[in-house]
Order: sequence, then C-alpha cells, then structure tokens
Amino acid sequence: MKEPILLIMAAGMGSRYGGLKQMDPIGPAGEVILHFSVYDAIRAGFKRVVFLIKHEIEEDFKRLVGDRVAGKIEVSYAFQELNKIPAPFTVPEGRVKPWGTSHALLCCKEFLDAPFIAINADDYYGVEAFQTAYDALIKMDNDTPEWMMVGYRLSNTTTANGYVSRGVCQVDANGFLTDVEERLHIVESSDGPLFTEDGTHYTLLPRDVTVSMNFWGLNKAFLKEIEDGFPAFLTKAIAENPLKGEYLLPRSINEALQAGRAKVRVLECGSRWFGVTYPEDRQGVVDAVKKMTDEGLYPTPLFG
Repeated sequence: MKEPILLIMAAGMGSRYGGLKQMDPIGPAGEVILHFSVYDAIRAGFKRVVFLIKHEIEEDFKRLVGDRVAGKIEVSYAFQELNKIPAPFTVPEGRVKPWGTSHALLCCKEFLDAPFIAINADDYYGVEAFQTAYDALIKMDNDTPEWMMVGYRLSNTTTANGYVSRGVCQVDANGFLTDVEERLHIVESSDGPLFTEDGTHYTLLPRDVTVSMNFWGLNKAFLKEIEDGFPAFLTKAIAENPLKGEYLLPRSINEALQAGRAKVRVLECGSRWFGVTYPEDRQGVVDAVKKMTDEGLYPTPLFG
C-alpha cells in the first residue's frame, strides 16, 4: 500500500486579510501556519506532501515555505491554473478567479495516487487532527467512495474580529455525515454563535455543533467523482456566473452524499482551531503558537 499524502491548498489569496497570508510568519523562528501543519503531519506518520500553489508565487513560496521542509518529507508542487479545463471549454473573457477547491484537486491529480488529506494552508488544525486522519487513511481503500472529515466544535473555530464561513454538519448516530449546510456569515455574541443570511435576521447556533474546517480524507474515488462532475459544473457556471462560479470541495462532497454515491465518516476533534481570517487575528495566533512552543509542544526552530 502506498503512503497517505498530505495536500496543502495554498493557491488562494486572503481577500479579507489583504495579502498572501500563507507566507506571513507567525512562529517564533519565522514559521508560517502551514509549517506547523507539515510538522504535525510528519509526526503523525505522513511522508509525502503536495503543495498546491500558483506559478506567480512559486519562487517566494519555495524560498519561504517549501525549502524549510525539504529533507524532512517528500515534497511535490502542483499548480492551479485557469486553463486546466477539459475541451471544448475555454476560459471566459475577463475571468481571473480560480475555479474553486474541487478544481484545485483535479490540478493535483497526477500526484494523488493514494488516499490523502486536503487542508487549507492558512488554518492551524492541531496535533490530534493529523494523527486521527493518518490512522484513518492507512485503512482507507483507494477505490471505494467512503471518505472522512475531521470535524470541530463551532465554538473552537470562531473569531472575535469579524464573521466566518463554516460548513455546519449533521452527523448521524453512527458518526456518518448526512448533510453540510454552508453558513457564510457566522459571528460571535454574548449568547453564542449567530448566523445570518441577509445581514439583518440572526439565528443562534449551538456552540458544540460540528463544523467542517476543510480537513477532508479523500481518495481516487473522489477524484473520479469530481472529474465526472466538472463538465456539468463548467456548463452551468459559464452560462450563469462566468467570472466567479466556483467548483467547491464541500459542495462536491455533499452532492455525492445526497445522491447516495458516497459515505463520509466524521472524526471529531476537540482541539482549538486557529486561523488568520482578518489582520486582527494574527497576534492571537502568534501568542497561541508561542504558548505551545513554551510548553514544549513544538521545538524552535521548528525544523532545526
């Protein structure tokens, strides 16, 4: 059996943050958030990482990020490009926005020859998440549409500095995902997390409801699922929303789930998530990482 793979999606720009937050140092020795993901993955057992980036940031990314982990784990690079779409489709005039996270995975297909986890570059997931995921992936059949998700309590994933988007999950008694509802505007309040669809009316969410932080365990069967569905997506997107339509990973998973083509096991994680959604979040992440380093959870510098 081939070793499971860590896929880190780092092609996006942080629009609300205002820059390439994937490269913003937050560790005591200048580490970025994804360095901690790679470190936690290595000690969980992962031996291969694929970085999905854009050609425009390749030189800086390799210098600031990739070169630090080379020698500690096998490193590959894949590139998300707008023109990586099947014939006869062409990129709509004026389109600059990437095609979304499901398309991102298709851009990495040549490197994903074993079960893999797909995560964001700008999220700190915690040690527990990677160990839980690795233990699940080494048992996952590559050709069966049975996937997994590491789920977090909503209260462990919010910020005091603005709103967040989360996939709110419904999980059955056996631990399988039954539905994911995208809540695009969740804010903290004294009463607990609230979401709104229109910016005026707010609904309370349970603090302990399970949410997706885009930590998915997937396989070759999923790549086939999104490859098969891509032409239908492109047809609709080019007709209805040519400049901004996105082929999104959570939506692809939920569609397969609702059609009965797949199962997704939810692995609960009690860790605190950290991320830099807004510039004001950065200092809190820096402080949290320093505290974990001071307590001995991480060495400094991280990779010696």
